[in-house]
Amino acid sequence: MDIEPTQENTGPVQPAPAESTATDRINELVTQIERVIRGKRHQVEMVVTCLLAGGHILMEDNPGTGKTVLARTLAQCISGEGGDGHVLFKRIQFTPDLLPMDLIGTYIFDDNAKEFIFKKGPLFCNVLLADEINRASPKVQSALLEAMAEHQVTTGDVTIKLEKMFFTIATQNPIEMEGTYPLPAAQLDRFFMKIHFGYVDEQNEINIYKEYLDIATNLVTLSRVLTMQQILALQKEAEEVFIHDEIIKAVSNIVRGTRAHADITLGASTRSGIAFLKCLRAYALLRGRSFVIEDDVKDIAYEVLEHRLVYRNKDGKQNALNSIINKEAERLAKLRLYA
Repeated sequence: MDIEPTQENTGPVQPAPAESTATDRINELVTQIERVIRGKRHQVEMVVTCLLAGGHILMEDNPGTGKTVLARTLAQCISGEGGDGHVLFKRIQFTPDLLPMDLIGTYIFDDNAKEFIFKKGPLFCNVLLADEINRASPKVQSALLEAMAEHQVTTGDVTIKLEKMFFTIATQNPIEMEGTYPLPAAQLDRFFMKIHFGYVDEQNEINIYKEYLDIATNLVTLSRVLTMQQILALQKEAEEVFIHDEIIKAVSNIVRGTRAHADITLGASTRSGIAFLKCLRAYALLRGRSFVIEDDVKDIAYEVLEHRLVYRNKDGKQNALNSIINKEAERLAKLRLYA
């Protein structure tokens, strides 16, 4: 690192920018994804931020908005040890009749060895797309919990480690749709971020209609701009990004503020504060910096915290969290940490 963090507040410091090599790699990844995903720059950046932070991301929206294509596109851009040179990408379509062993795998009898051997399920991959996760039963949803939280699965009395790079992109339909099971709070808390994909604006939608054949071709011809090892190295680099003590205090104030707000019945946990800090570091790296600035807090706070909260009523849902974030953002702006 270019600076040494200190607990003493000796005045504003100006850390050096991150190395251009990391920034170039990340920008190239975003550029490649945008060859297929049009008009969703913010959502793409949030997915990449979550990847660099070593977390998992939940995308909620109506069918047909591009959530599945985004996950496949990301996997196509990373080279790994798969049969075609790509990372190991698996897609699970969650349905009400899905069983936990359909995710984890099961033991089958090997006639040659005359013993039972474990046949790995789709969780043993690098990038997992858990499609329409809220259509599966709570038992199946809980089977994914250990994999997301511990990077391991347990079958019988045996615990098996997952891949070093294991990134889950889960999608869900809005809770109001029929045939869905609301995700439990414990599993929602394992997702570093939740984003709403949404429909593109009118001009981008017209462009997609005009160029949908080219976009489909782009999905096949995407360049593999990062290796698995480079992703792991970028995750390590993100861990070294500097965060000023006042920004750490701001994260604490926001998290604690959600527990005291009159419109929020269940506030954010300490684990969510740690996830917030990890995402801030990753977002700063994505922006080409080796330090977190005040604006970063406001840029990603809603995506990191909103899905973890339980509100008294829907009317005050967005205003409650935004009021807490804005109050702390105003306090940080007055400090001028890097002036």
